[in-house]
Amino acid sequence: MTRHVIIGNGAAGVTAAEEIRERDPRGHVVVISGEPYPMYSRPGLAYVVIDEVSDQQVIARKPEWYSQERITLLFGKAASIDIAARYVHLEDGRAAHYDRLLIASGARAVPPPYPGADLDGVLYLDTLDSAKQMLAKAKTARRAVVIGGGITAMEMAEGLAHHGVDTHYFVRKNTLWSTVFNETESKLLEQRIVGRGVTIHYNTEITEILGGADGRVRGVRLNNGDDFRCDLVGAAIGVKPQIEFARGTPIQVDRGILVNDRLETTVPDVYAAGDCAQVWDRWSQKHMLDVLWPTAIAAGRVAGANMAGAHQTYMKGVPFNACLLFGLHVTAIGQLGGGRGDDGEVLQHIDRGSSEVWATRPQSYASAWSQDGANTVRLVLDGDRLAGALIVGRQTLADPLRDLIEHQTDIRPLLPHLRAGGAAMAEHIQQFWRNTIHS
Repeated sequence: MTRHVIIGNGAAGVTAAEEIRERDPRGHVVVISGEPYPMYSRPGLAYVVIDEVSDQQVIARKPEWYSQERITLLFGKAASIDIAARYVHLEDGRAAHYDRLLIASGARAVPPPYPGADLDGVLYLDTLDSAKQMLAKAKTARRAVVIGGGITAMEMAEGLAHHGVDTHYFVRKNTLWSTVFNETESKLLEQRIVGRGVTIHYNTEITEILGGADGRVRGVRLNNGDDFRCDLVGAAIGVKPQIEFARGTPIQVDRGILVNDRLETTVPDVYAAGDCAQVWDRWSQKHMLDVLWPTAIAAGRVAGANMAGAHQTYMKGVPFNACLLFGLHVTAIGQLGGGRGDDGEVLQHIDRGSSEVWATRPQSYASAWSQDGANTVRLVLDGDRLAGALIVGRQTLADPLRDLIEHQTDIRPLLPHLRAGGAAMAEHIQQFWRNTIHS
């Protein structure tokens, strides 16, 4: 009887466990969870903090599901892996023996890199517990500062403002989400953010979080030397793969755990998938990190199949995420060139809900643009193929563009319409999609 051990109880880990159980009804499956909950939807936390759903509604697998599937859920944090003896050792001294191991440990929020990061009142939106803490703190807080340039920072600002906290969003640059948005897209989102009561401070950085004698946040110090009083600091400066337990082993590690096209690590019978895995990306031609829910599910399925004896190749799909920020729908697909005409710098810490691929650009770069009021479509072209798209507002083109990018469809018949831009561009894209992908 094969012993399958999975470090991680998120999208990749649970999907892999399901796939293993389907292919290996007799095998022993153990899922190690670093949090005291069954699997929950991490993207759903953004809706918990604005009271759209309860904390119970984000639970994606009930405890009885694990029993029904004969999957052992082991609560505890992985501390080390003994590759020679094939054991995962937990922080509390327990150990799990494996024949095949999947590392799907995900990523966690990076704390601010300056004094005061450990004060009471520094918040994250990274786990179910952190979402609960944010809701509890918002009940008595008067003023909050949020730092970070991506989706999670904006979700935190929206959540705090929703609960009546005077919320100030500090942005290092002069546009919002500068690794993805251009100036027009940034302005559209700015209107929504300000309309919801959040004050935006551009070109503003923190150098220290200030605390009182009671160990609680009382303000922040800015890079110009000024002090800004607040009760809470929401930090969303990025996430980092949880892979410390793999360091010092023969498992090859870079920013994440490096894997081949079957999601195998450099050690036999050890696999990795999800936010902690650095996978070869056909779009950028590099090993890249994605912190995306759909990507984690797709990778977990392939990793689980291969652990159960299959020989599947993982072909990473086009990086895709759709989110709702301050009531504005935003969809990002594929390579976006950083949105600023730069070289697409890959940041040290990737934002949750994003892909490093978004900040890259194809070798042959061109763009097309359409705007209709608060609705915009920006396309990135690589010769005769679409390489990326950013859709803000109306989402009728999300599926067509995702298909055209994923299938690397020759779009030469579309090029004159893309160059012309304007409102008619959307109609031509839909017609072309229907005649090619869905003909």
